[in-house]
Amino acid sequence: MFIELFYKLRQGGLPVSITEYLSLLAALEKQVVGPDINEFYYLARTSLVKDESLFDRFDRIFGAHFEGLESIVDSILGDIPEEWLHMQSMLNLSEEEKKQIEALGGWEKLMETLRERLREQKERHQGGSKMIGTGGTSPFGAYGYNPEGIRIGQNESRHRRAVKVWDKREYRNLDDSVELGTRNIKLALRNLRKFAREGAADELDLDNTITHTARNAGLLDIQMVAERHNAVKILLFLDAGGSMDDHVRVCEELFSATHTEFKHLEYFYFHNCVYDRVWKDNRRRRNETLHINEVMHKYGHDHKLIFVGDASMSPYEIMMPGGAVEHWNEEAGADWMNRLLACYPSAIWLNPVPEQHWQYTASISMIRELISDRMYPLTVEGITNGIDTLKSPLYH
Repeated sequence: MFIELFYKLRQGGLPVSITEYLSLLAALEKQVVGPDINEFYYLARTSLVKDESLFDRFDRIFGAHFEGLESIVDSILGDIPEEWLHMQSMLNLSEEEKKQIEALGGWEKLMETLRERLREQKERHQGGSKMIGTGGTSPFGAYGYNPEGIRIGQNESRHRRAVKVWDKREYRNLDDSVELGTRNIKLALRNLRKFAREGAADELDLDNTITHTARNAGLLDIQMVAERHNAVKILLFLDAGGSMDDHVRVCEELFSATHTEFKHLEYFYFHNCVYDRVWKDNRRRRNETLHINEVMHKYGHDHKLIFVGDASMSPYEIMMPGGAVEHWNEEAGADWMNRLLACYPSAIWLNPVPEQHWQYTASISMIRELISDRMYPLTVEGITNGIDTLKSPLYH
């Protein structure tokens, strides 16, 4: 089993050596970890992967190799995770029953009611319509249903209607080595090119070398020139986590393609809507963030701005102070979006949600209006149309 994992990692492009593999076997022989798939995962990753940027690729290969093993081990040991029991009480309502559940009546009312519940509640609740609990119609809790609520303690979104999320989720970084399906994206991106020769003169200039040699009576006179690069500068803002988990693959393909095509590329992550802070690494997003003002001061107005996200969220997240799902934002997301667009007028938004579905989500229409209708589907045709907009002199 372990030797197969070693070969699969090598086939997947991870530079795993025999020495590292033997170190893993030695650690297992000394029983550094117990018979637990999670403990083995961390030991294997520590032993075999030395570059953090390869963690995501390792996770995919490891997960495919050991698929189903965890549930088998758990059934043998008789250790049923507590969250499984919680999931059994998940509420599933018919469409008619859902229509009978009314929202609380707006953002202020929702937050005021939550404060009251926190003061009143003294014990666990399940299946109710009022208190913070699970499997009910209360606006506060997990694994239930309410058209406008605050999700607390749930692994991921089910209905994607939560106004605020109080979970410490881990979002993974996009893998810039993904190649499958990127060729057409690269071809679309190549329309946004403005070549210039920059840097040290380290490339042979054949035409000038011939000319100068001829002028020098045949004595070789080598001429060098700086390498030719795409001089277009890009700021790429990527929505990570939540409903964007459904679109990781196509976003990875875009991320990989942009890294190849643009020398001057800076990327940042955000969640749902851009607020006062963004980050470069999803694993450190709570500790290592960058203020939007720093971004605007560091990168010149000649940069072109590309947002990538499904724009699917509660409208409060865009229009209300405090509407962000993971922190308290003093100013509305729309204010920060407007500041960015004023600083970088050449901007587009690429949306992985099929265009025919945009009309059914209020927040998509709101983001589309903020970006002056420069939203395009994340398809080859959509990218091509978006690139044409970025080339337009109207937005320079």
